[in-house]
Amino acid sequence: MSEKAKIREFILENYMIGESEDALDNDDSFLDKGIVDSTGILEMVMFVEETYDMEVEDDEVIPDNFDSINKLCAYISKKAGE
Repeated sequence: MSEKAKIREFILENYMIGESEDALDNDDSFLDKGIVDSTGILEMVMFVEETYDMEVEDDEVIPDNFDSINKLCAYISKKAGE
C-alpha cells in the first residue's frame, strides 16, 4: 500500500466515517474542510509516529506538514530521509 493510500485510509476511517474515497482529494486541507480539529492533529501525529517509527517534534506540527495527504506524505518522506 502506498503512503498516500495509508494516510487516506487513516483519515477516512477516523474522521470521514462512511464517506467514499472520492470525497477526499490529495490536496484538500484537513483544517479548511473541517475534517480534522486540534485533537485530530494530535491523533495524526501519533499515527505517523507509530506507523513510520519516527518522532515528530513539536515545531514540526504545522499546517505545512499536516494539512493534506500530499503535505503529510512530503513531510514523512523528508523526515525519513534525515
